[in-house]
Amino acid sequence: MHDARSGQAHFTQTVTAPQRDGHAAAPKVSSGNFSFERPGRFRFDYEKPFVQTIVADGTTLWLFDADLNQVTERVQAQALGSTPAALLTSRPDLGALGKDFTLSEAPDADGLHWVLALPKIADGQLASVRIGLEGNRLAKLDITDHFGQRSQLTFTDFKLNLSLPPETFRFTPPKGADVLREP
Repeated sequence: MHDARSGQAHFTQTVTAPQRDGHAAAPKVSSGNFSFERPGRFRFDYEKPFVQTIVADGTTLWLFDADLNQVTERVQAQALGSTPAALLTSRPDLGALGKDFTLSEAPDADGLHWVLALPKIADGQLASVRIGLEGNRLAKLDITDHFGQRSQLTFTDFKLNLSLPPETFRFTPPKGADVLREP
C-alpha cells in the first residue's frame, strides 16, 4: 500500500466483544464503502445495519449518525493520532507512522502478508493492529483494543490510485442535524 495515493473499496466490519463470564456475545456485522486519498483524507459510508458516515477532510473529522440526526465534529489531528485510520491515510513513506507506531513483519496467513502495528502510546485505546495485504492491496485490518474487543475489516473490490472527486472528502451537516463540536 506504500505506493497507493488513493483508493476505494467495499468493506465488511465484524466487531467481537470479549467473553464475559465464559459467554461470547454475538458479533456485530456492518458494511459499506471506503475511500481514501493520501495524505489525511478518508470516508467510510456505513450502509448496513445502520447508516453512518465518517469523513476526514484533512482538517476536520466528521461523524454523522443518521438515526440520531447528529453530527460530531472534531479536530482531525487530535482525533486520529495512533488510530487505524492514521495507518491507512498517512503519507506513503511510512516515516510519519514511526512517530505513533512500531511496525514489524508478522507471519503470512490466510494467503495474506501481515504487518503488525503497535501503538507507541501505551495509554491509548488500541492494543494492536494487524494489516493484511494481498500484493499491494489492503485486504484486512484486524484491530484489538485494550478491553479485548476485536474489530475485523475485510476489504473487497479494492481499486487503487483513482482520481476521486474533491466532494468525496467534503462533509456538510444536514439541515436540522444536531452538531456537537469536540476538541
